[in-house]
Amino acid sequence: MMKIKSHLFIIAITALFISNNLFGQITSTEVDALVANAMEKFNVAGVAVAIVKDGKIIHKKGYGVKSIATKLPVDEHTNFEIASNSKAFTSAALSILVDEGKLSWKDKVRKFIPEFKMYNDYVTENFTIEDLLCHRSGLGLGVGDLMFFPDSTDFTIKDVVACFQYFEPASGFRTHFDYDNQLYLVAGEVIASVSGLSWETFIQKRIMEPLQMQNSFSSITQVKDMSLIAAPHSSESMTIKKISLYGAMVNGAAGGIVSNADDMAKWMLVQLNNGKYGTNLDKQLFTKERQSEMWAIHTVDDVNSNPRYNQHFNGYGLGWNLSDIKGNLSVSLTGGLPGMLSIVTMIPDLNLGIVILTNTENGGAGVFSAVSQTIIDSYLGLSDYGWVDKYAAYFQSQKNTGDDVTKKVWETVSKAKNITLKNEDLIGVYEDKWFGKIEIYSKGTQLWFKSYRSPKLNGPMSFYKANTFAIKWEYEDMNCDAFAMFSLDEDGKAQSIKMKGISPAIDFSYDFQDLDLQKIKN
Repeated sequence: MMKIKSHLFIIAITALFISNNLFGQITSTEVDALVANAMEKFNVAGVAVAIVKDGKIIHKKGYGVKSIATKLPVDEHTNFEIASNSKAFTSAALSILVDEGKLSWKDKVRKFIPEFKMYNDYVTENFTIEDLLCHRSGLGLGVGDLMFFPDSTDFTIKDVVACFQYFEPASGFRTHFDYDNQLYLVAGEVIASVSGLSWETFIQKRIMEPLQMQNSFSSITQVKDMSLIAAPHSSESMTIKKISLYGAMVNGAAGGIVSNADDMAKWMLVQLNNGKYGTNLDKQLFTKERQSEMWAIHTVDDVNSNPRYNQHFNGYGLGWNLSDIKGNLSVSLTGGLPGMLSIVTMIPDLNLGIVILTNTENGGAGVFSAVSQTIIDSYLGLSDYGWVDKYAAYFQSQKNTGDDVTKKVWETVSKAKNITLKNEDLIGVYEDKWFGKIEIYSKGTQLWFKSYRSPKLNGPMSFYKANTFAIKWEYEDMNCDAFAMFSLDEDGKAQSIKMKGISPAIDFSYDFQDLDLQKIKN
């Protein structure tokens, strides 16, 4: 009897050892092969990967090229725009201020920004610092993002603070998850108001310098040697082409940081060490209490139905996505700008962190998803699921669906006849309360759209159907062509315009549907 118990005990301990160790010993050679396969399947120019485990950086490496033009190789120090992965730095910055007693998560936003105004008085008066970070404002997905997508607009933080009052809520306050960038910009302004430092300076001085993230920048404008940065690319047309770096917004709180695999590994280590850092973990960036708050679900979201991970919860904390994978907490965040896609994933129960930075749209999302999940599966002791092939099939299906829709639209445009709408009845200046003025005008016989405040949004308009025109933007870094639907008076003259994206795969930040353009001048 004792022998049997002893035998069972040994089996149990061995199984635990195998699941937590042997399966977890993914080698750098295996990571290299995994990334190479993913890059080929997703047609990506460059990738950087770092893995931390048990308090150490066990892998950091670059793959592919910074630019298809220069052919310079990516390494662990190559910088990428990390986009929304910047949000976790914003929540960490606010956590530092909470630790210092300079603000509370429950403080009202208007305490620091009196001019802040939401869509009704109750929400305005009760909107807290915490609410800025957890995507439960009641506003729709990506609301107001058109002020900064594409870049090079002239909107200010004052415009951002004022814009929310003009949107219709999509759900009840604090009842539903809808991802929002603009409120993070407000959070950046709160940091500036409380600390007396700009968001960029605070992040650089209070986070990057202590953690010795020596090659990272809180703004693209701080980068003096552009050869340090990977160039963004697009593979929308099946062949990779280099596109422009995304410029700075009013502050970087929603997506402005430039970093690399080596420095992001340091960022993951301080997260996995409950805010502690330094050679002997004798320094504290933020307290464990603050980390618990950042890693607590504030807004519940739908659970992943994939039985592979036996997931029970899913939601958003303060700057982090939170879920469970086979009984382990998963803390993650993704980021995306034109040609720059990234992911940070940590499994604190396994003391594991993975960062993947890429410089190609749309394939980068396929790479970071497939590679990160394959690495995680190896540490969980799960069998090979073929994530690269599964994601390749999924992304191709999504692309095919979007391509089919847009192809049919432009085929309809090319065959359009018997157009009853006249250019002179449509031209004029139109204005939206938050986006400002646009102009519809004639260039020869061609109708054109021009935004006054977002100069990259201009292009020819072609008749589609009924009262609707399709706009082909001169800006081509992202797939964001749009419909413009005119409302006419009894004389057939345009009075207003509503818009929406053409492709079902359009990035949610192109929130054309939120515009209400009213004619103010013929």
